[in-house]
Amino acid sequence: MEAHAVADGLWRWTGFHPEWKQEVASAYLEAPDAIVVVDPLVPPEDADRFWRAFERDARRTRLPVHVLVTVYWHTRSARELVARTGARVWAPARGRRAIERRAGTAADVYRPGDPLPGGVVAFPTGKGNEVVFWIPRHRALVPGDVILGDPAEGLRLCPTSWLREGFGHDELRARLRPLLELPVERVLVSHGPPVLEGGADALRRLLA
Repeated sequence: MEAHAVADGLWRWTGFHPEWKQEVASAYLEAPDAIVVVDPLVPPEDADRFWRAFERDARRTRLPVHVLVTVYWHTRSARELVARTGARVWAPARGRRAIERRAGTAADVYRPGDPLPGGVVAFPTGKGNEVVFWIPRHRALVPGDVILGDPAEGLRLCPTSWLREGFGHDELRARLRPLLELPVERVLVSHGPPVLEGGADALRRLLA
């Protein structure tokens, strides 16, 4: 497990996903009213260390824990967080059933624009069961699968094979362009290296 402080109260950690056989990332937000984790994976290679740190912070803050899921594939370790911390799970409306099945609990359903814990805002992606999260207080964007990190270009779109038939990159770019109106500084991707500064420029290049 690698964990990095992105800003005061905002962390990104990576762990090895046993199903996909690759490193993936998750995000941790400590807001005034909640601890929010996005697409959390408890790293199987370092689970004890993860739980010591997480439960220490939960005791210190005494804040409720909320799990936000961008897309049902990223439910990941939500079930474990529910069992150990009593976390509430939040799911986009069209992904609710799959997320509840994977998390083993009922989910709070939201739609883009609905108020979410920690002041987080969900934006649509053109994929009905997937959203991108915006954390205004840290000017951080947290996508699921539609935007990936790229060592050379900063960001890239997901492969077209991940999209539904008849919905390609042009359509995806069009649906994501409202993100260009945000003052993005950081893009904390789940797959690949994050963009930690100049996020708005990286998005403009991606969506041009």
